Amino acid sequence: MALLQIKDLTFSYPQAKKNALSSVNFTVKEGEFVLLSGASGCGKSTLLELIKQEIAPFGKKSGEILYQNKSLSHLPAREAAASIGFVFQNPESQIVTDRVWHELAFGPESLGLSQEIIRRRVAEMAGYFGITDWYHQKTSTLSGGQKQLLNLASVMVMQPKLLLLDEPTAQLDPIAASNFIGTLQKLNRELGLTILLAEHRLEEVFPVADRVLLLEEGSLVYDGAPRKINRFFSEHPDHPMTEGLPAAMRIFRELEQKEEAPVTVREGKEYLARYEFFRQPPLSPKRNPSQLPVAEGKEVWFSYGPKEADLLKGCSFSVFSKEHLCILGANGAGKSTLLALLAGQKKPYRGNILLFGENLKGKVLSCVALLPQDPKGLFLEKTVYEDLLLACRMQKDSEEKIQKRIADLAKKLEIQSVLNAHPFDLSGGELQKAALARLLLSDPKLLLLDEPTKGLDAAAKGKLADLLHGLQESGITIVTVTHDLEFAAKTADRCAMLFDGELMSFSSPKDFFAGNSFYTTAANRMVRDRLPDVISCEEVVCLCKTGRKKAVRE
Repeated sequence: MALLQIKDLTFSYPQAKKNALSSVNFTVKEGEFVLLSGASGCGKSTLLELIKQEIAPFGKKSGEILYQNKSLSHLPAREAAASIGFVFQNPESQIVTDRVWHELAFGPESLGLSQEIIRRRVAEMAGYFGITDWYHQKTSTLSGGQKQLLNLASVMVMQPKLLLLDEPTAQLDPIAASNFIGTLQKLNRELGLTILLAEHRLEEVFPVADRVLLLEEGSLVYDGAPRKINRFFSEHPDHPMTEGLPAAMRIFRELEQKEEAPVTVREGKEYLARYEFFRQPPLSPKRNPSQLPVAEGKEVWFSYGPKEADLLKGCSFSVFSKEHLCILGANGAGKSTLLALLAGQKKPYRGNILLFGENLKGKVLSCVALLPQDPKGLFLEKTVYEDLLLACRMQKDSEEKIQKRIADLAKKLEIQSVLNAHPFDLSGGELQKAALARLLLSDPKLLLLDEPTKGLDAAAKGKLADLLHGLQESGITIVTVTHDLEFAAKTADRCAMLFDGELMSFSSPKDFFAGNSFYTTAANRMVRDRLPDVISCEEVVCLCKTGRKKAVRE
């Protein structure tokens, strides 16, 4: 039975030159787990928001959205609120109360349910999601993973039939993201919940999805089984989404031309058992950053108040000129706080932060730029272009130079099409790129990036990696906080883990990721028994091509 039907859906934002969605048609059956995929800005968020009519964007729409064979426009508000649940990308943006139990009760209270029913539903969901241990906590004290789990539980208390999720793992660490996707799979399998999930983290989602919908510039170009998408990409070998496929599929695509490909790490490992690896691939040349420290932390201690626990506990580190340091760690470990200290936005209560040899003491230096997790606060004007113009004029360049700088950077980051859009109308990935452009126009010497790949598709991540490498060559030092393990493995000169208030395990990506169970790449998990220091799909493919295929029966 069809739960959701999209018929010839076309949508455009006010004053937009092209449609955000164009003649989209698909059906979601009751109990299906459907993955909505596509490049940043392809229309995924717009489509999901149109299905959830309470947050539907303003613009010109044609076509139909049917829920249980009823037009959404005829669906009573109470039924729409309860039956169609929505989980946003940013965990912070959905929480509306101060305590966990208040948050769980907020939805059913809004529906006017009796206290007895509310208490029973809340108790059930708190137990199901493992929330009982932090049931009475303040929502402000929760980690990112806990907040997103609370958002999901708060939606499930309403007992929806259709759950929409817009990149819900974008700000979660690898373990929390894997657990979250596992919870969705459990809800789908045990409750028969219908799920439509937009996500860039395909490694975890492909194995559990029944179908994949692939959007390209607002049009639906693939609707089928995850394992058979290889056929579509064989017909479109240069499609940007090929770079974001699960590691087992990417490796298989380089070696075989069959329709069905392995999807999971286990299947990839079984497939690679057919190959004998005779030699290591040539290692990529390492960049050797200068040993001149740009940023230093000396016994840094920090907490958010005298009664709050210490986030940083005697943290000491050095960041060297022209290097790219990637900092990893669990949600709530203090990574964003560390960037705020380096930016001079916060001050340690003990210890010192030195930038370019100067003790910060809470000062903000103009040569330091911070891209926060939520970049909306960087924008002040009505269009992206006006904001970029403002950033340039603060540098007092000539008008001709300003126009050229904006044009060149917009082309490099591929944001030409959104220059005249309001920053808040952009997709998550587009907003990230526009915010990065704004920061780079201020000519920083130290660039601090907090989850810069959030909302970006795989192709955009590759271009970002090239851009960051170019910035290093021009003399800029980069510190990135990220949960994106593949991005860190490909771009970092050094990686470090923030745990229990200290930065530890400073080492090259190969040394850092080799041997880990969870904080490592999928490619490493597939070959670690034989090649513990191989961490990328490219290296695995190289080994397979230079090795010999065993005579293994199909």
